[in-house]
Amino acid sequence: MPYEPKKNEPYMSKDQLMHFRNILLRWRQDLMEEVDRTVHHMRDEAANFPDPADRATQEEEFSIELRTRDRERKLIKKIDQTIDRLDAGDFGYCDTCGVEIGLRRLEARPTATQCVDCKALDEIKEKQLHG
Repeated sequence: MPYEPKKNEPYMSKDQLMHFRNILLRWRQDLMEEVDRTVHHMRDEAANFPDPADRATQEEEFSIELRTRDRERKLIKKIDQTIDRLDAGDFGYCDTCGVEIGLRRLEARPTATQCVDCKALDEIKEKQLHG
């Protein structure tokens, strides 16, 4: 699955952009299917247990699933924003310093908006402020 650039291929070439668009669209589709599965599962499993302990267990399981789906919905939104960046020609470059984020980092985290160095600095600052 790693993209292997051709000799002298420019960074964020048409083929590279297509590669990342496909990764993002596939990831988004997988998340959407998972959200749909959860909705169907919860609707099908929503039994009215007479036993309070059973009902509490089910409510806790549903609560965990809903938190997970909420994180996935936020991730879907971030994927959509990344696709918008791709369409606008802003994909693949650090928001902070403007350098190339890099193919391998983007393959590991397609929604990345910072290079490794700027991300590390942000995390250090965050620890100093809140750590």
